Amino acid sequence: MPRATIATAFTFYTTEVKRMSRNAGRLLFWSPRVLSIAFAVFLSVFALDVFEEGLGFWQTAIALAMHLIPTAIFLVALILAWRWEWVGGVFYPALAAVYAVWSLPRHPSWFLAIGAPLLVMAGLFVMGCFKRSELRPAH
Repeated sequence: MPRATIATAFTFYTTEVKRMSRNAGRLLFWSPRVLSIAFAVFLSVFALDVFEEGLGFWQTAIALAMHLIPTAIFLVALILAWRWEWVGGVFYPALAAVYAVWSLPRHPSWFLAIGAPLLVMAGLFVMGCFKRSELRPAH
């Protein structure tokens, strides 16, 4: 095999590895953030049941605000985790633990729908925190 062919193959290989690594880094950066937004929407859907209760305007508004408190807490954690991944790695499991204490005695299966995704997203944020230098150049 000629030397030029080996050098060309090596250059192509290293270029492809860097490109794939960059794509994996983008996926690792964006996946917990996009999943968190989808999860916030999912949590907010549960607040819609207040419209079926037949309450007056102000009672419905207050009930809706109360039902959206967990979503608001989650969104505050997401805003902080967007910049500092360790926040998602710490607060998401804490939110899952609080939810576990509340839900497991009454509805154990509910934890799979709410707590388990929080733990998965926390893991993604932790991985992003450890791979931060590879995902973004230093400022």
